[in-house]
Amino acid sequence: MLSNHYIVVVGCGRLGGHLANRLSEQGHGVVVIDRNKNAFAHLSDTYSGFCIEGDATEIAVLNQAKVSQADLLISATRRDNINLMIAQVAKFCLGVPHVLVRVFNPERQEIYKELGIQTVCPTLVAAETFMSTVRE
Repeated sequence: MLSNHYIVVVGCGRLGGHLANRLSEQGHGVVVIDRNKNAFAHLSDTYSGFCIEGDATEIAVLNQAKVSQADLLISATRRDNINLMIAQVAKFCLGVPHVLVRVFNPERQEIYKELGIQTVCPTLVAAETFMSTVRE
């Protein structure tokens, strides 16, 4: 991905904060949305994007973040159902061309795939890393 993309990250926990920091360092325009203002403490001093305190399941909050103008939305909350709902609204209602979602339950990946939503499943990634180490 080239620089200067507009990226919205939903959820500013350890993962969302880390992603926002890295994307900002790479020169992307980043907006982070989180319901808890204390979560923004995960952002570094060099983070150059914007923060929006609010519930990303509310269309007004997504509009405030200008999600319809985003090149990419990453939904990295801790709740699969919330991530799925945000991803669907971003992709199908607001026209975001690329949507990437964290999903904890591997059984739900198929649902996302059928909807054309790309996922990262930390459960599967960790399991594969462990199994790779065991094989060595």
